[in-house]
Amino acid sequence: MAGAPRGELPAFPAFQAAFPAGYEYGYGGGLRGLREREFRRLRGVTYLDHAGSALFPESLLKAFTDDLRNNVYGNPHSQNISSKLTHDTIEHVRYRILQHFHTTAEDYTVIFTSGCTAALKLVAEAFPWIPEGTKQPSSRFCYLTDSHTSVVGMRGITASMNVLSVPIKPKEILLSEENRLPAEEQNCVTPHLFSYPAQSNFSGTKYPLSWIRDIKSGKLHPIKIPGKWFVLLDAASYVSSSPLDLGVHQADFIPISFYKIFGFPTGLGALLVNNRIAPLLRKTYFGGGTAAAYLAGEDFYIPRKSIAERFEDGTVSFLDIIALKHGFDVLEKLTGGMEKIKQHTFVLAHYTYTVLSTLKYANGAPVVRIYSDTDFSNPDVQGPIINFNVLDENGEVIGFSEVDKMASLYNIHVRTGCFCNTGACQIHLGISNEDIQRNMQAGHVCGDDIDLVDGHPTGSVRISFGYMSSFEDAQTFLKFIIATRLSKSDTENAFQSSVTKLTRESVPDDHPSFNSADKLSPLLHISDRELRKNSSATMTTVNWQPPEAEKESIRAAVSETAVPTCRRGGKPITVTNIYLYPIKSCSAFEVTEWPVGNQGLLYDRNWMVVNQNGVCMTQKQEPRLCLVNPSIDLEQKIMVIQAEDMDPISVSLEENAGNETVICESKVCSHRVKTYDCGERIAGWFSLFLGRPCRLIRQSSDMKSSSYQKNTKGLASATNISLSLVNEAQYLLINVASILELKEHISARLEEPLEIDELIRRFRANIVISAPESFEEEEWAEISIGALRFQVVGPCSRCQIICIDQQSGERNKEFLQSLSAARGRKTNFGIYLMNQPLHSSFPCILSVGSQVLPVLKENAEIQPPTSSEEKCSG
Repeated sequence: MAGAPRGELPAFPAFQAAFPAGYEYGYGGGLRGLREREFRRLRGVTYLDHAGSALFPESLLKAFTDDLRNNVYGNPHSQNISSKLTHDTIEHVRYRILQHFHTTAEDYTVIFTSGCTAALKLVAEAFPWIPEGTKQPSSRFCYLTDSHTSVVGMRGITASMNVLSVPIKPKEILLSEENRLPAEEQNCVTPHLFSYPAQSNFSGTKYPLSWIRDIKSGKLHPIKIPGKWFVLLDAASYVSSSPLDLGVHQADFIPISFYKIFGFPTGLGALLVNNRIAPLLRKTYFGGGTAAAYLAGEDFYIPRKSIAERFEDGTVSFLDIIALKHGFDVLEKLTGGMEKIKQHTFVLAHYTYTVLSTLKYANGAPVVRIYSDTDFSNPDVQGPIINFNVLDENGEVIGFSEVDKMASLYNIHVRTGCFCNTGACQIHLGISNEDIQRNMQAGHVCGDDIDLVDGHPTGSVRISFGYMSSFEDAQTFLKFIIATRLSKSDTENAFQSSVTKLTRESVPDDHPSFNSADKLSPLLHISDRELRKNSSATMTTVNWQPPEAEKESIRAAVSETAVPTCRRGGKPITVTNIYLYPIKSCSAFEVTEWPVGNQGLLYDRNWMVVNQNGVCMTQKQEPRLCLVNPSIDLEQKIMVIQAEDMDPISVSLEENAGNETVICESKVCSHRVKTYDCGERIAGWFSLFLGRPCRLIRQSSDMKSSSYQKNTKGLASATNISLSLVNEAQYLLINVASILELKEHISARLEEPLEIDELIRRFRANIVISAPESFEEEEWAEISIGALRFQVVGPCSRCQIICIDQQSGERNKEFLQSLSAARGRKTNFGIYLMNQPLHSSFPCILSVGSQVLPVLKENAEIQPPTSSEEKCSG
């Protein structure tokens, strides 16, 4: 096989040559056309979270909506014509599901649930457990530690029933053949339940389906205890890309979620129950449709004979169930079936793993550490999931949140964290039980973005392939890793080894670890002359000035309330720029002096643009928001909104402006706020400019956000703190000296010169200061500016918004990458401030030129505010 040219990824011929015997890519060459017809929305997008959710094809939606337009489907619990049609269609879908899993209604019953989790909960509640303390041996619930949270959570129900739960590590089950029971104990009929995943949602490891037969026959025992074992096979991850033959592998319970297979509908799953165990299941609660007869005044209830009807409480999601029929039909038509999908997704994973595992730095250190139990050589033991952490040259882990942010710059969609599988995360990352507890004490909870605690990872990065994934998706991902981690010389060497490795039959998965401490990039020296030259930015003077007498009063107040300057060096620090952002994520409005309200700068982020579903829009989704220029005229009490090729439009600053407006709740950065709509005229203006339906809403003045009080610790009157539509705090402050240092890093990587004013605007701060030392603001605990006192509540962790040119709306991912490189893998830049309430009769005004008086904090490192939300300065 010809090798790839130096400096290039192994091309398609090398990829094709590495196929396992008999495997094919792309469904006979039809993948390109499939993606063009069915997934046009993926143009420019690399979606690698298929284990999180499949993506639905357009023809599925069309077939489903055509069905709904052409038929009348009524409640299946009625007897009229439309209801009978619904009932018969649902029964047809049940048979279609059983057919997909190669079984029949004689052997299995399909019970529809709201998802895999609900199916697992049903098993825990209905299994015929024998509790502790009875005359006969008690039941045990055993589960593999490499299980989803929803499986482990079953132990909460079993505990309430006085049934013991026993976690089993994957290696322990292999030793259980030695646990054969004496002959006299083999006749015990106490029911026990063992649950394990057909495929790990963490690593993609496929556990042997032969365990089902071996455990039920008594060849394997999860633990040494007399009784009869039943098997729950968690198939949610497995069936998304692999065929499951229940005619051969007859598990007792198989929970699934259909969105994992089709992408639509969501919120619908099923529990497939082996009919041999079905009569033993217990039912306590009964909902509508499950009773053959009951009395309201007496304890009399007769369940329906059908197992499905007995356990499907209430009216099933019948329209979604009807969609499943089209899901199965379309999937078969597009791909040829699950075996073809298994082949296609595996070759992509095999190729990506092979290249990824060969990438090394110039010193020989690996670029990634892959968490896997296999060498990706056998599709029967490995699914299309690759779990890893990115390393630096010294072998230290780069946090998954950092990798996720970088991936988003390339429009690559990955999954990060522990993936609702703490057991596998602990095993592969070497996290002890004590570590989990310590991490929680340090503020880390499942699903947040705290990726490193004391330098150790709390989770990892996962990519996964689906039936519509392509070779180009794999290459885009690999190019992203290479572009962000390797130099050109490193890349040439890495590609050569990748080509060589693709020709081998198997790939070793041992990855040496380098434990030397990470070294931060050295700080560059910024001269005083350059600082003075660049700190005098052009300003727009607002059409509002306080009387001269008030100015004098404010200056007098400064001298009265100023605190000692407890910092290194004696050079004064002043405010150079003040910005407010009346509309969240729209352009800045620069002023020289501005009044301060109880939420920060007056009218700062009081409005936001929402989509047709009322969800806040930011520059992450709509970069053109930065081209909308709002300005506040305090004399006329209006906000004027301008944009290129649009007529200016104004909004009154007076709340409601005399119109009757419905107060509603909206969401911004996961927090609910009370808002009201600014009307059809403004909505039409924004919809026309942005080219999509949207509306302008304003925060209601009676709203105080208690959600943010986690950031007000230590303030004199935290209960009186009120925030506008900001993400974390009332103010965001940046330092020109820090900007200049970052400018050096970015300019070295950009071909075009970078203006300091452009860079300042990208960071969307409220207050810009000129401190002599770069990043010295991160050592401050409090500051005073004029008569105002502020507490520093944490650093601002930056997102991809800094990559958007605030003058043009164009993206350049170099900015976030440079920030990460300059700050030693962190993306912190700027600090959040909250007002210290002042008891003063003087007006609260923030002015350019005011002196900044900081007080150092005891601990030299500010911890970011604890939140699962990514911070940005929208």
